Amino acid sequence: MSMMGGAPKEHGATVAEYTSYEAAQKAVSTLIASDVPAPDIAIVGRGLRSVERVTGRLGYATAARSGAINGVLLGLLFAAIFVLGSPGAVLQLFVGVMLVGIAIGMLLSIISYSILRRRRDFTSVTQVIADHYDVTVLSRSFGRATELLGGSRTSAPRPAPPVDLTDPPRYGERIEPGAAAPQSGERVDPAPSPAAGERVDPAAPPQYGERVDPAPAPPATPPQTAPGQGTPGQPTGQAAPDAPR
Repeated sequence: MSMMGGAPKEHGATVAEYTSYEAAQKAVSTLIASDVPAPDIAIVGRGLRSVERVTGRLGYATAARSGAINGVLLGLLFAAIFVLGSPGAVLQLFVGVMLVGIAIGMLLSIISYSILRRRRDFTSVTQVIADHYDVTVLSRSFGRATELLGGSRTSAPRPAPPVDLTDPPRYGERIEPGAAAPQSGERVDPAPSPAAGERVDPAAPPQYGERVDPAPAPPATPPQTAPGQGTPGQPTGQAAPDAPR
């Protein structure tokens, strides 16, 4: 992937949309393999953002180690130049020149770290990524590209918007069962009680196979006795009147 300066313009119409750059590359390879002109194709990244990944902490030891690695390359370069200039040089001289290059690399890395350590004390890798990638094609090759890719879109599905249960549903609109739970602090009005004289429908009859417990029997009430009549087996407390003579 090459990056050039300047503000790029839109390059054709969008044929397909992908969530990863690798998938967009495969689509471009498919178009080129099917004889679609390569200059007519472009990959456009949407929603660009910069991501800086921290790889480690930067210190004198880390700076010296990275400088030594760079110094090896520098020492090999100096040793190669020295050997080419003096074909009869011994191996010890070659190793010595390479060690000098390693020392120079470590010294330069430590000096640069001592200057920049107050502003930056960690190592990182910066990467520019996009939310999705569009494969665009010029109008002269748009029909062929649409036949090959079929306008494929691999973007993630968006969640459905929440249904507002406070408004009445429209005619023919389906509402999922279950009411929304009241939020914290929201007042819930109790169910209204029937007004005086209002007719209340009886309970619905039981369904088939449903067990219904019998209603409890009312408590038994003792029989009422007439005034002046006692309980059988107990004296009344009054004498019976004398029979007429």
